[in-house]
Amino acid sequence: MAQTTQTEAIDGAGSPPPQLGTTDFRPVGVTPGQDTGTFVGRKVAELRAELQRLQDQVSTHNAQLQTQRAEMVASAQNYHNTVAAVNSRLQVGTTPGNPILVQQFNTAQTSLDNLNVGIAAMNKLATAVAGMSTMSSYLAESTRAAFGVSGAVDEDHRQLTILQDEVDQTVVLIERLLKESTDDIRRQSSYVASERSNLNTLAAGIKTGEIYGASLSNVAQSAAGPGPVAGKPMDTSGRRPLVVIRFDRDKVPYQQALYNAVGKVLERRPNAAFDLVAVAPASGGPARVALNSTKARRHAEDVLRSLVEMGLPPARVAVSGKTASSASTNEVHLYLR
Repeated sequence: MAQTTQTEAIDGAGSPPPQLGTTDFRPVGVTPGQDTGTFVGRKVAELRAELQRLQDQVSTHNAQLQTQRAEMVASAQNYHNTVAAVNSRLQVGTTPGNPILVQQFNTAQTSLDNLNVGIAAMNKLATAVAGMSTMSSYLAESTRAAFGVSGAVDEDHRQLTILQDEVDQTVVLIERLLKESTDDIRRQSSYVASERSNLNTLAAGIKTGEIYGASLSNVAQSAAGPGPVAGKPMDTSGRRPLVVIRFDRDKVPYQQALYNAVGKVLERRPNAAFDLVAVAPASGGPARVALNSTKARRHAEDVLRSLVEMGLPPARVAVSGKTASSASTNEVHLYLR
């Protein structure tokens, strides 16, 4: 059986999706004007036409943004609801590899893939908006410069003043559109990356028929920096193990206790590293000891594989083996560095 001093579970996987922006970026419109017949008057007409084309582009991209947001919200809700349904089923207990949960897992994965498609589309949109931002800055500069051109009549400057206000409002609108779409991309990209890890942990839970929680990698990544590397195994003599798993029968259900223990440690110490030790009985003669040592090592590899499936970076764990006269069966001990 698995023994641990850490028994509380981490909250379920699948955090709510981040809020997308809600602004509807509708251009202010372009005020029509009369041709005064001057050079400046013709310049004003050209600038007005350029502003109209720019605002038409803003309207097009705004419509694309609103559509994309609606699709991403739907995909995120589908994903979140599906994951919640799987976790609810795991919470009350189910069979390992339940085909219904496998099908729901595939549905969740498809929803997350759709979010990735949406992010790619929003990246393309943000690139187009950045190009509009450059154009709007040029248009604002050209409008200001037109005031200095000689040969204008009062009506030219009146129309220029109106045009300048509308250009400035369009510049602000485009900058807000670019910022909000970029923020949407950043938040959604972070969410999808996090949920990819959570899905891996969810798959491990479906395989064993147990509920775990958020991916251990998401807990571990809350620390600043790239994270530690366990490196070479350390001497564990005299240290109290965090988890002891005794393989005294087939299919020992150690995964939940292991996840709880490591998860709680990472909540307090996100930079934690671990020693995983395969312990074989020292009794029974050299041949029996060698056989038990091989089996214990395989059990340790299975435990390491479980930790990786739960999201713990493999570089955080150093694996070693030893024999112990106090052990009556093959065991795997997990130590905190």
